[in-house]
Amino acid sequence: MTITIKKCTLEDLRKLQEISYETFNEAFKHQNSPENMKAYLERAFNLKQLEKELSNRFSQFFFIYSNNEVAGYLKVNTDDAQSEKMGDETLEIERIYVKKKFQKLGLGQYLLNKAMEIAAKHNKKTIWLGVWERNENAIAFYKKMGFVQTGAHSFYMGDEEQLDFIMTKTLI
Repeated sequence: MTITIKKCTLEDLRKLQEISYETFNEAFKHQNSPENMKAYLERAFNLKQLEKELSNRFSQFFFIYSNNEVAGYLKVNTDDAQSEKMGDETLEIERIYVKKKFQKLGLGQYLLNKAMEIAAKHNKKTIWLGVWERNENAIAFYKKMGFVQTGAHSFYMGDEEQLDFIMTKTLI
């Protein structure tokens, strides 16, 4: 298995939208109403919104490829692009998704390592993320990777308020 990670550009906009829809649906459609899923997907992953995020100098997207097939993606934020005010010494992992057929192959670890590499390059002391309280597999993965729960915040799936755990990892 050949693994490569490539930074996304505006030319990747449609591919980013496709994988965003696919991975978010795989992860959450069975636990949310079709109406709330549709509302969230249309708001978060429309081309205009993704173009805005890709153009933000404090956000970066990366595709991970397995044998030349897009298997997942990562979005990290620093400074003002972070979804919560966590300070100048932090990097947010806003999205880290791997397609179902590529899960359990270590690709999440590759993406997490990429986020830590970026954090180190920007002299960040902490990385953090929000994870849905009902996403037990993701929570277990992050704990295994050294993250601890340090708080919580609201996340809106359509008109439904849900709770995301804020998990952080201190970098050395």
